[in-house]
Formats: sequence, C-alpha cells, structure tokens
Amino acid sequence: MSQTIRRKGTNARKAAAAQGQQRKVRAAKARTGSALDTAMGWLPFTEKQLQRIFLVAILGGAVALVCVVASFAGLPTLAGKQMALVAGQTGFEVKRVEVRGVKNINELKVYEKALAERDRAMPLVDIEGLRQDLLGLSWVKDARVSRQLPDTLVIDIVEREPHAVLRKADRFVLIDETGHELEAISRKDAGGKLIVSGPGAGQQVTVLGKLLEAAPALKPRVAEAEWIGNRRWNLTFQSGQVLALPEGDRESAGALVTFARLDGTNRLLGGKVTAFDMRAKDRIYLRVPEQEGQELALKAGSVPHTAVPASEGGETENQ
Repeated sequence: MSQTIRRKGTNARKAAAAQGQQRKVRAAKARTGSALDTAMGWLPFTEKQLQRIFLVAILGGAVALVCVVASFAGLPTLAGKQMALVAGQTGFEVKRVEVRGVKNINELKVYEKALAERDRAMPLVDIEGLRQDLLGLSWVKDARVSRQLPDTLVIDIVEREPHAVLRKADRFVLIDETGHELEAISRKDAGGKLIVSGPGAGQQVTVLGKLLEAAPALKPRVAEAEWIGNRRWNLTFQSGQVLALPEGDRESAGALVTFARLDGTNRLLGGKVTAFDMRAKDRIYLRVPEQEGQELALKAGSVPHTAVPASEGGETENQ
C-alpha cells in the first residue's frame, strides 16, 4: 500500500523574510546605480568616451608589452642596423675625412683614429667614441667630430700650446702651460724655450707662470727654472746668473719684484756676480767668483763677506 508524503506549505514567517531580502537587494541596486551615475556626472566625458579611453589604454599596454619583448629579442637593434646598411648602400657612408686646426700635431695620428670609420655607414659612426679617442692624443686639447653628408667626417682640432721644456734625467719634453707633456724633443730644439727642471717641476708650471708675470721685464730673460726641494725656485737667466728665491708664492713674487727694481737701478744682470740669494728677508747675498771665501761661506750657510741689503739699492757692505 503506497503512501504519499506531502511537504508542508511555506509559512507566513518565511514568506515575509524572503520579501524583506528582496527589498534589500532592490535598495542596494538603486543606491549603487545612483552612486555610479553621480560619479559619471562629475567626469568631463560621457560613458561612451570612457569606454573608448579604457580600450585605448588596454591597446597601449599591449603595444608596450610587444615592444619590451621585441627589445629583449634584439629586433630594434637589428632594424636600426638594417636601416644604417641601407643608408650606406645609397651612398651615406664614410668616404672622406677632413681634418681642421692642425699645426703642430702629427696629422697622420688623427687620420689613423678616423680611418677606423672608413666605409662605415654614416648612422653607425660613433661620433663621441671617436672624439674620446682623439682627446687621448697628447697635443689635442679639444676635438669636435661631425658628419657632413653624404660621405664626409669633419674633425676640428684645438691644439695645446707649447709653453716650456721639461728637463728629465734622459730627455727633454715639450709641455703646455699646465705641465701637460706634448712630445719629446732634442736638446737643440729646446734652445730658446724656457726650461724647467727638478722633481715635480711639471706640476708647478702654472705657479711658475704666475710668478714670472710679477716681473714682466725679467720674464723674457729667464732661461731656466729649477724647482728645489719641492718648495722653491732657482731662476737661471740668459746671462748664466742664478737667482735663489725664497719659499712661498707671495714671498717669491715679492723677492722677484725687488730684484727687478734693483736690476733696473744697478744693472745686476750681466755683471760679475754669478749668483744672487734672496732667501733672507732683508738682504741679497752675492757670489763673486774672484772671492772664493765668499762662495764657500755662502755654501756653508754662514754670513758671507759681501752682501747687498735689499733696502739700500744694491750698495755693497763689507763685513
């Protein structure tokens, strides 16, 4: 005998709860739509325009991703090289090198650097790299490299100016006003140029130049300057006479000015005195070849027999 089981009907409490839940959902949807509408109202474009913006942003991101992947794969480099090769095949490649501003430097050294770019497509020429190579040449103070289409590299050189000759133990080296070494020269070629010597003299050339500027009348008469003990200068004039200056930039410049004044009134240069010592503050000590006792006394560091007080205009004083 079969028996039918019947489910109990929904009671009033459950029905009321379901209706309440549906009302809450409708209210939430209404509030959400209202908030979105309000936000859209603040924006300076429509919903349709906003959709387009989102689409463009998505496409832009995709393009950027493709570029990154291509970069890792080396495709841009390959494309750039291919374009450069095409330019070279159409005549845009280095066939000529024009060098300007060369006077003292060996021009062949410049061409040796530039000829490494010969027959290379113009877009592939490393302009800055070539410039740095040229700056490595001893005579080159500055350089500018430019392309002159379709087939010429133009190199403008600014040379260093020779200023003096640095005497080393085994050779003579031409230097500029900063002490930068330019090239080795013979003793004959060093003639007529200011010669500097002594350990560290090359680094003191700028200081020496300022010192000699303090006495312009004496500057062209100085044949050699020796840097002594890394602290002071001995100047040798064209007459062969030597002037020992004191330590310190201000002290040495003041002594040189005093010596120039005394030479102007007493004609010290070209006379019998072979050496002038101005290391003392108030006297110039003289070395006279005919009086060996004075020379020995000066070497020993004692008071010599003959001295010229700087304040007395060069009159001799016998002691």
